[in-house]
Amino acid sequence: MTTFILDVLTDLKKQDVNFSELTFILPSKRAGIFLKHELHKVVDQTLFAPDIISIEEFTEDLSQLKSISNTELLFEFYTSYLQLTKANERDSFETYSKWAQILLQDFNEIDRYLIPQKQIFHYLSAIEDLKHWSLEEPKTAFVKRYLSFWNNLFSYYSVFSNHLKQKKIGYQGLIYREAVNHIEDYIKANPKKQHVFLGFNALNTAEEFIIQALLRDNLAKVYWDIDHFFFNNEKHDASFFTRQHKKNWRHYDKNPFNWVPQNYIKQKNISVFAIPKNVGQAKQIGSLLDKIQSINKTLQNTAVVLGDENLLIPVLNSIPEDINSINITMGYPLKSIPLASLFEGLLNLHKNNSNSFYYKDIINIISHQFIRPLLQIDGQDFASILIDAIEHNNLIFIKHSRLKELSQSANHIIDLLFLDWNISIEKTIKNCSTLILSIKSHLNEDKAANLLSLEYLFRFNALFNELSRLNATYHHINDLNTLHSLYKDLLSSETLDFQGEPLQGLQIMGMLESRVLDFETVIISSVNEGILPSGKSNNSFIPFDVKLENNLPTYKEKDAVYTYHFYRLIQRAKNVFILYNTEADILTGGEKSRLITQLELEGIHHIHQETVTPQVPTLVNSLNVIPKTPELQQSIIQLAGLGFSPSSLTNYMRNPIDFYYQKILKINTHITVEETVAANTLGTVVHNTLEDFYKPLQGKVLSIDLLKTMKSKISDRVAYHFQQEYKEGDINKGKNLIIFEIAKRYVSNFLDYEIKAISDGNTIKIMSIEADNQIKINIPELDFPVILKGKVDRVDEYNGITRIIDYKTGSVMTNQVEIVNWEDLTTDYKKYSKSFQVLAYAYMMHESNTINLPAEAGIISFKNLSSGFIKFSKKESTKTRAKNSLITAETLEAFKFELTKLILEICNPEIDFIEKEI
Repeated sequence: MTTFILDVLTDLKKQDVNFSELTFILPSKRAGIFLKHELHKVVDQTLFAPDIISIEEFTEDLSQLKSISNTELLFEFYTSYLQLTKANERDSFETYSKWAQILLQDFNEIDRYLIPQKQIFHYLSAIEDLKHWSLEEPKTAFVKRYLSFWNNLFSYYSVFSNHLKQKKIGYQGLIYREAVNHIEDYIKANPKKQHVFLGFNALNTAEEFIIQALLRDNLAKVYWDIDHFFFNNEKHDASFFTRQHKKNWRHYDKNPFNWVPQNYIKQKNISVFAIPKNVGQAKQIGSLLDKIQSINKTLQNTAVVLGDENLLIPVLNSIPEDINSINITMGYPLKSIPLASLFEGLLNLHKNNSNSFYYKDIINIISHQFIRPLLQIDGQDFASILIDAIEHNNLIFIKHSRLKELSQSANHIIDLLFLDWNISIEKTIKNCSTLILSIKSHLNEDKAANLLSLEYLFRFNALFNELSRLNATYHHINDLNTLHSLYKDLLSSETLDFQGEPLQGLQIMGMLESRVLDFETVIISSVNEGILPSGKSNNSFIPFDVKLENNLPTYKEKDAVYTYHFYRLIQRAKNVFILYNTEADILTGGEKSRLITQLELEGIHHIHQETVTPQVPTLVNSLNVIPKTPELQQSIIQLAGLGFSPSSLTNYMRNPIDFYYQKILKINTHITVEETVAANTLGTVVHNTLEDFYKPLQGKVLSIDLLKTMKSKISDRVAYHFQQEYKEGDINKGKNLIIFEIAKRYVSNFLDYEIKAISDGNTIKIMSIEADNQIKINIPELDFPVILKGKVDRVDEYNGITRIIDYKTGSVMTNQVEIVNWEDLTTDYKKYSKSFQVLAYAYMMHESNTINLPAEAGIISFKNLSSGFIKFSKKESTKTRAKNSLITAETLEAFKFELTKLILEICNPEIDFIEKEI
């Protein structure tokens, strides 16, 4: 396969040029590597390699200015901004950086296209003055300050550009403008030096001026790479710029235009794949590479071009394992490295400048994969100890002193993570660097296994060193918010470069990195509207019409650039695979690119189109079944001997699998921090408060005076029990304060309910409070003992009738404690679990001879206190209202029959634990 670079070198060979005396100038450094590789194919003798440089390097050489990073440019510009702005009108660096980046882009464009600076800035100022009614008086302070900004644009530019030139540094546009100013001096100093420009397309005005100046003095050759099919079609955007160059450059009035080959119309295999989601594209790329390698036995001369560079990681994870030789021109984004989340978490934590830290932030940091090993000291895992302490004590906001108290021997790491970050910016950066060194020291214990992690640390150490240098040089970072913002800016632009042989095997690259390069097989991903081309965007202070008037590029020119790169990739390729996303992802995706539609409408090539449907495995939702092995059966027997509680039996009724996990395997629910008081905590507080009040009154008859005395103690006892249950959680504000007041109201309302009952002439005698009950159940079918045990909230005598009472802080309705058919009692958890519980309590107390029959059993619902004591009742049928609420020996015999059936089911080795759909 012939390539553009090889064609250029062959043509130069025919002209008998001395390659050693040439200077090749290309759009990118990467293209220079391929040019060097191709050079040996056309030379037949030993020679000194020619100079091969990028256009940026060439203009830097011309201008005698050195390019600096965008971040450093922001600092330099802020220095100029401070010189020109009154102290009371200055923006903080953080605020300034948000608009300064846009303004610097505009400075760059104005310089690259050699626009008269004073003219355009005054024009912009006049436009803004008109927008704000220039003749209207008086102007508000806000409008005056706004217009002052626009009036000062030229001053900002002038002072800033002169400041940079004095320091021999610059941004790309300034370097280009200065290169234009020095081109004549360069020509005089190098009257015989030959330059070869190849592979250029969209040139800015400065580049055009420089190249034409060299062409005028016969010091340059220019090789364009545009196909005959595009070039002769005036409506085709792929040749938008090259047509302009041929038409407008005087050089082409008398000289040929190199080149316009005819490669595009040659036969090609073009396939377009419509694929849902970006991950689907990555998987399809892996499948295509597998097929290509199986056919060609190699992936040499194959390129994967990512329209969306965020697809890099999914693609790397989808590449078949037997593909060994890969060259990746894009770096791994530093923001995707695990260390990024650590420092993001730390800076976020400390920039709030609070004395206490949110528990989730603390847990995220101490659980981080790079921090947790540092907290393992002398065989103890202090991260786990600290997390357990936070959860057990219900700590929501925690001070540094409390963390030190809980962390014991790990205090030095806790200090490094949580102490003194707000003293100064220097201290913050030093803490980050010290933390990196601590992690490095740990990783060095097994250096061979941690090489990649050590590389991560090196790059982050360099990043914080750069922040330290910028702060020491410019002194513009005044707070943690600014530091955090700069950290994110630096992080987003930094990558961890892959190592590989640039000329061997599969090439994975971005669209701009494919400039000048040709491949036989090309896979292009994310060919969607909004990505290729990128669509309309106007991140500029210069309005669209002003850009048109001054010949500055707009989104139209940007679209033409993408069109050129897209078609240039296809131009010489034989096999082309184009992928696009059919699903809308955030703001992009879902619509195939106009470039694909254009390919179809041209009718030059047959295009195979295919919609790829992911092979999603069918997941059969089967219920979990735990067979009762001999070992499991032994555990059940052991549990029966220790005792079943009514709540554990209703848990089995609800879902046997939950019963298995909790009672057999002893897997308890994980304790988590309650930011808001949970319902069960509220219930416990209310229960325990009532136990405090009523326990001393066992065997006594209630009186109004006793109950009124209780009411005066409600606040203290409820607060005490919240402290016991909610630990160090805060109940003094927000929802928790409301729940605290609800708990007091529940207790108060219940006491009022009791007072009213006594006032109405009823007699209430307390028999027992929170009484433990345990009985042995005689089940002939089982050859091992079965115990039933439980604690009853309250037993009293109400006008001589014994009542068994279960407290509920939730809402309970009358129909939830009545049954029609006894056989339903153990089958429907939602309807009958409460009936089952109160009957179980009645049965235990009767069997232990602690109550006399007939009796009543039921529930007092604090949320439905107006219903009073909600009694268990047995209805004759669903059609009648008649029901019997007295519990007799007959009632308990019927209950025992259903209870026995349930226990036999649990203990039956032939009946497995089968999950229920809830």
